[in-house]
Amino acid sequence: MVWGAEFGRTPLGENRAGREANTGRDHHPFAFTLWAAGGGIRGGQTVGETDELGWSIVRDPVHVNDFHATLLQLFGMDHERFVYRFQGRDFRLTDIGGRVVRQLVG
Repeated sequence: MVWGAEFGRTPLGENRAGREANTGRDHHPFAFTLWAAGGGIRGGQTVGETDELGWSIVRDPVHVNDFHATLLQLFGMDHERFVYRFQGRDFRLTDIGGRVVRQLVG
């Protein structure tokens, strides 16, 4: 099972002029939290860390392509061989990046 959100949230307020009723936590596209359980994911761990504000990644970043490569590995697929050709170019779900995050695999 995987749970994730569209992006992270900062502890800072998002206040827009003239929209006092719509204040809330600001968006953060550079760091986000998700969790995964079962299916070969090693339990009880945290991978990656942000600063105290949740603003910058300070340790063990995991790119979305890395996470996709890891999920494909858990499904029994080698992400580097999972290629399709479109308009004369080879593509893969993990693009030209992506590495299996071995720490996540049990």
